[in-house]
Amino acid sequence: MTKISYKAIVTCPKCGYSRKETMPSDSCLVVYKCRKCGFVMTPKEGDCCIFCSYADKRCPPMQSIA
Repeated sequence: MTKISYKAIVTCPKCGYSRKETMPSDSCLVVYKCRKCGFVMTPKEGDCCIFCSYADKRCPPMQSIA
């Protein structure tokens, strides 16, 4: 069984700013505002949350089924 990670680095697709965030274990985060440029990220088509679209790791629910 793979160890689930609850920390991920989210990178803004507009300005490239990255920030380490804690992922919720039981829900998906569908809106995230870049702290540098203010760009509002929403999941890409087919992804459940911003972590699956813009982070270096998928969200915990998706990690558990992968």
